[in-house]
Amino acid sequence: MPESNQYLLVGSTEAYSGKSAMILGIANQLRTCGLEIAYGKPIGTGLAEAADGKGALMDEDVLFVSETLELSPDRLRPTLLPLDTAALERRIGGEDTTLYSEKLAQSFQAQGEDLVLLEGPGTLDEGRLFDLSLPQMAETMNASVLLVARFILASTVDTLMAARERLGDRLLGVLLNDVPRDQLEFVQSSVCPFLEARGIPVFGTFPRSSLLRSVSVAELVKKLDAEVLCRGDRLDLMVESLTIGAMNVNSALKYFRKGRNMAVVTGGDRTDIQLAALETSTQCLILTGHLPPVPMILSRAEDLEIPILSVDLDTLTTVEIIDQAFGQVRLQEPAKVEHVFRMMGEHLDCDRLLQNLGLRTKVAL
Repeated sequence: MPESNQYLLVGSTEAYSGKSAMILGIANQLRTCGLEIAYGKPIGTGLAEAADGKGALMDEDVLFVSETLELSPDRLRPTLLPLDTAALERRIGGEDTTLYSEKLAQSFQAQGEDLVLLEGPGTLDEGRLFDLSLPQMAETMNASVLLVARFILASTVDTLMAARERLGDRLLGVLLNDVPRDQLEFVQSSVCPFLEARGIPVFGTFPRSSLLRSVSVAELVKKLDAEVLCRGDRLDLMVESLTIGAMNVNSALKYFRKGRNMAVVTGGDRTDIQLAALETSTQCLILTGHLPPVPMILSRAEDLEIPILSVDLDTLTTVEIIDQAFGQVRLQEPAKVEHVFRMMGEHLDCDRLLQNLGLRTKVAL
């Protein structure tokens, strides 16, 4: 059985809790402390070939973290299972009889690192069919568990108390993420002490960040299968909010002025709305109905460096697709990475985390 506290399994109570961002930030903090870490994600979604030339497949998040933190290939662990519909069908149908717990124990052994970071599935139960649920992974690797929970006042405390009962002493603690700023003081003064008193250490409370939940214009182009009509060189702009331009122009202008870094969805024939949007904090215009804008709009957008996208979709469908994109995109943009590092330095109690893991910093502070 692996040595205690040599493995940290980072999981979440629900999908899209910000787990990948937390792992990236923690890994960076540990490396700043001079610690050698390894990292892997046993259950993956989007897989790509590792750069070690051996043909190993790894989750794209693992490759991104390794590139960002400049981890050497021997500090990475392979992805054991691409979790998709085909994998589920093979397992249920009896074609896949792999003993994934054994593969996990073999593939994720420490190789001289101070700590092996494992990224767990999106919930406590995901992966159970393959013996790779969060509790099962923790048992297999004798790992401590750090949970990331997106804070929702009505449910988070209940969810964490239930997780404590299931995980027992394996639960090292939690990170409360995406805390609304108007609730931050209450969380720190009341919720955290409440959890601590019930054996649930809180290593950090992270305020809601519109940047981390934002989506690049390039990602919207891909999800909407959109045609880029102008400023294809500015698809790196980050969209933090969505606005529908369906009202009269005077009402729209007042509404647009309250927004920040918007994507504005409107009809291709609404020249007045398009012009109003271009004069406010708009990161891209998305025109529905596959109707081209007038030359004046294209010229103004070129001058202001605002991309215009055209989609062959109705407004409702377009809005639904964009809504699903917020908070569910991968952590790939440099602006997000810098923000995660800064946020982790400000809000993570790294000293306490190290102490609870039985580790010490190796650099002079």
